[in-house]
Amino acid sequence: MRPWKTRARRTLFTQPPWIALEHHEVELPDGRVISDWPWVITPDFVNIAAVTDDERFLCFRQVKYAVKDGPTLATAGGYLEPGEDPLDCAKRELLEETGYAAREWLHLGSYPVDGNRGAGVGHLWLALGAHKVAEVDADDLEEQTLLFLSRDEAERALAAGEFKLMTWAACMALALLRLLR
Repeated sequence: MRPWKTRARRTLFTQPPWIALEHHEVELPDGRVISDWPWVITPDFVNIAAVTDDERFLCFRQVKYAVKDGPTLATAGGYLEPGEDPLDCAKRELLEETGYAAREWLHLGSYPVDGNRGAGVGHLWLALGAHKVAEVDADDLEEQTLLFLSRDEAERALAAGEFKLMTWAACMALALLRLLR
């Protein structure tokens, strides 16, 4: 199998630093050309499944604009700053949002949000040995409550669909699988 080739791109809309919409002219492996392939550019981001020294998962209960059916459970996370390394971003976001640092960081993978339209890359992490080192210094717009879930509570919440964003659910599922090793 061969990848598609981007032959040209045209910006349709931009609102830095949050989003840009483009039309790409792409060439398929069989030589066909699509002149108006939509492409979405958003910042790359991190999500962190953090586990404390006493084996509790740090999670938030919060409301998100895109989640219309009430509060959701969430992992810590946020957008990378321009040029920022994903691990550095994960450490910064965990500290800002929770006041915690972690002793060990395991990369769970980096995944495009949409395989055909872009929409950024999520870098997922498992942070072990999380411990309080500072007060929360978050600039989040959402109201959120920090929770400490046991492994059983985290598994039940995941199975019940309480992590209502795909990236949070994936981060928790991958973290729980990694902990089985």
